Amino acid sequence: MSRVDPTWTDPTCPVARTLDLVGDRWSLLIIRDAMDGARAFTEFQQRTGVARNILTDRLRRLVDRGLLERRPAPSGRRQVYVLTDAGRDLFATVVALRQWGERHAFGPGEARSELVDRRGRALPPLRPVDADGAPATPETATVRRPGDQGTPTA
Repeated sequence: MSRVDPTWTDPTCPVARTLDLVGDRWSLLIIRDAMDGARAFTEFQQRTGVARNILTDRLRRLVDRGLLERRPAPSGRRQVYVLTDAGRDLFATVVALRQWGERHAFGPGEARSELVDRRGRALPPLRPVDADGAPATPETATVRRPGDQGTPTA
């Protein structure tokens, strides 16, 4: 849960709440870069190309919302930003966005970065599954909202 709650767009929807917390491009790119080892303000700025004022605002928000924390740099002269457990939990989300982009945002043979495991192999596609391990799709999963009675039928 965030330390500073924004006004929720749709209070009962986890997707809407997540987007309220990290749904702009700069926030997700900062999280991406923190996962890739960026820690200092200048590293985030160089990697993303974001304007200083926007970066300052997004870093503050990500700290306030409990996704990053500020710590003294080893030199003690500056602050660095480190992912919290909540920030690290966005890894699967970033991987899913990356894999969607690999499938739909690049042409055949177009150069792109690649996320690989510690042995240098591409990560396999993320695929949601149901409680029995069968593939879950928009056709096989439903949203149960507060106040709904019973169990959805397939």
